[in-house]
Formats: sequence, structure tokens, C-alpha cells
Amino acid sequence: MKDWVSFDRRHVWHPYASVLNPGPVHAVRSARGASLELADGRWVVDGMASWWCAIHGYNVPELNDAVSRQLERMAHVMFGGLTHEPAVRLASRLLELAPAGLQHVFFADSGSVAVEVALKMALQFWQPGQAEKRRILTIRHGYHGDTFGAMSVCDPVTGMHHLFSGMLPRQLFVAAPAGQQWEHAAEEMASVLGAHGHEIAAVILEPVVQGAGGMRFYAPAFLRQVRRLCDAHDVLLILDEIATGFGRTGRMFACEHAGIEPDIMCVGKALTGGYMSLAAVLASHEVARGVEAGGQVLMHGPTFMANPLACSVALASIDLLLSSPWQERVGRIEQAFRDGLESCRSARGVADVRALGAIGVIEMKQPVDVSSVQERLLSKGVWLRPFGRLIYAMPPYVLSDQELSLLVQAMAEVVHEL
Repeated sequence: MKDWVSFDRRHVWHPYASVLNPGPVHAVRSARGASLELADGRWVVDGMASWWCAIHGYNVPELNDAVSRQLERMAHVMFGGLTHEPAVRLASRLLELAPAGLQHVFFADSGSVAVEVALKMALQFWQPGQAEKRRILTIRHGYHGDTFGAMSVCDPVTGMHHLFSGMLPRQLFVAAPAGQQWEHAAEEMASVLGAHGHEIAAVILEPVVQGAGGMRFYAPAFLRQVRRLCDAHDVLLILDEIATGFGRTGRMFACEHAGIEPDIMCVGKALTGGYMSLAAVLASHEVARGVEAGGQVLMHGPTFMANPLACSVALASIDLLLSSPWQERVGRIEQAFRDGLESCRSARGVADVRALGAIGVIEMKQPVDVSSVQERLLSKGVWLRPFGRLIYAMPPYVLSDQELSLLVQAMAEVVHEL
């Protein structure tokens, strides 16, 4: 196709964007390391890691080789009634890394689907004896995906799904902890669990970092208290580690900051190093036994469940992560964000500056003009995707010192220019 970019503008929908009056999009010709080559020949540092999943960067030899070798064997085979080594090996590797109480793995297509499966697990768990436990409790400012079950546990205001509010299951929401100030949120959660525990199947949370709901960080102590409250009120705890897993916060999984174990855990995004869509739901043996009580089975089965290509590249990505100095790399990125973005705190219009692991956030007092800010950043050699009041970065871990410096400097300069 000669003019495919023009066709894109006329016919192709992009995420959270108009197809009839599209905003600007930038064509990518290739990608290598931590950078993208745009169609006009410019190379820009990708501070988004392709929505947080390309932790090793792009065109990674080890991951390319894993896909090529698996492709020679089989690209896909149904998982119903069949199995294959990449899926079993990946399940084993995930259980080795995850909290010890998680013993079973269900493979899904994407993060949103993983959340759907986790919610189904929680609801089926209670059906045999306590079928009235069919509501989910969560905190505000959360984001768990765009499918219907996932939308129901996203923040009704900041979760981008207000158009569907009248069609979604009515879940329970309490205040989110604010940084180190978590006691009020814990008290409200305790109150709701005390009043409604008999109808609550599970609590679902993004541990320590709330992502698309505002890039909010909160104290691990809150997570520990939630675990205690769930135990006290006989409620399951689901942790959504889709954005936070595989080192993003400085720990392999964010729940490690609190030293707690969930009953169900969702992983995705960085699972395949950004190569293919794949997610997984990990569950305790108690959850599996409850789901299958009375002879029932978990009622979910994606067509591309445990796709061999995706499982193979996920194994290679985990191996590459574990063999790398990832903790040092993530720590270096965190320190660069802390040092380089601090000057923004006094800039006009800035509400807060924060960093945790390979996450750097500048929160403005007012929403930013996304297209304008993106163009400014691109002119400085950096690709970011701001949203709402946030100019933030979640880059690949493999940034060179020069690329990291460029990223941080561009963020700071843009904020001072606004």
C-alpha cells in the first residue's frame, strides 16, 4: 500500500481516540534497543516501553531467537485437551517466581482477560456454599482493563468507563490510600467489609502502584492491612500485577514490598517482553479447590490460550531478566528520575513529582494538551504518551546512561516550558 498512513487516518481506530476526527499519530519504521525509528528518519527514546511491556527494549536477539525456534515447531495449537512444553515450562517458571502460596496457572490472552478470569475464579469459589458472595470491593483510582468485568472494578470517575456505568455490575468502592497516609482508607475498607463481608467475594487491588488511574503510589503497610482484613472477613484477595510485575517497581512483584501473598494474582504486559500478547492468572490451591467444588470447572477458555509462540518468548524474556542486573538497572532509573525531575517540583503548574522503580511521574495541577506536549518531547528526541494531568515515563530497563539522561532532561524541560 503506497499511502498507508493516509489510510490509517481515514479508517483505523486508535486507543481512546476518534476515528472520524483523528489526532496526530506518528508512523514507526523500526525499533531497536530502547529507541523507535520514525518514518521521517528520526530516532527517539521510547520512554513508554510500548505501554510498559518492552522491558528489554526492541529487536532483542534472545527473544527473536525464541520466536524463530518455536515457529519452526508450531505457531499455535489449541489448549483444550492438548498441552505443550513451552506452556508447562512457563507455568513452572512463574510459580517459582511468585509468592509460594500460588500453585496453579491459567493462561489468558491479555491483561483485561486475566482480570476477567480472576473475577470468575473468585465468584465461582463461593458458589457451592455462599452464592450470595458475588460483589467485588476495591479502592478508587484503580484501573484493571477495558472489558466489562474489569471495567466494573475500575474507578467510576477516573477509570475512563463512565459511559458504561449503568450497564456494569455494581461493585463496592472505598477511598484509596494517599501515599503514606493509608490509615483512613484502611478504616473505610474495614467498615465496608464489616457491613458487607457476607456479600463480598474478593478485594482487587493494584499493589503499591495504581497505574492508569493516576500513577499513584501508596504505602505497602496498606496492602498488609488489606490482607489481614480479607482474612478476618473471609474474603479473597486478588492482586493485579499486570503493570507492576517483572521488576517495574524494583521488586519482581510489587506485593513483595509488603511481604504478603494474594489468593489470586494477575500478570501480563512485560510477561513476554513486549513481543506478544499473553497474560496469566495464578491461584492458590485453596482457590482451585473451591472453584472446582461440587464437580464444576472454571468456565473460561480463550482460543489462543497458552499460545506456544507467546509462551516461548515469555520464557526467554524471564530468563533474560533473571540473568541481567535488572535490580541495578531499575534502581539507576529510579535515582535518575528522583534527581533529574526534582527541579520540576517548583515549576509553575506542577502538583507533585514522584518516582518508584522504573516509574517517573510529574503530576500537573491541570490536564495537559497531549498532542502539544508530545510534539515538544519528540523535538527533544523522546517519545512519551501523557494523559490527564500526568507527564510520566515507564521506560525499558536497558536505557543507556545517555538515553536515560535525555529522557529525564526532556521531561524536565517540557514542564518548565509549559
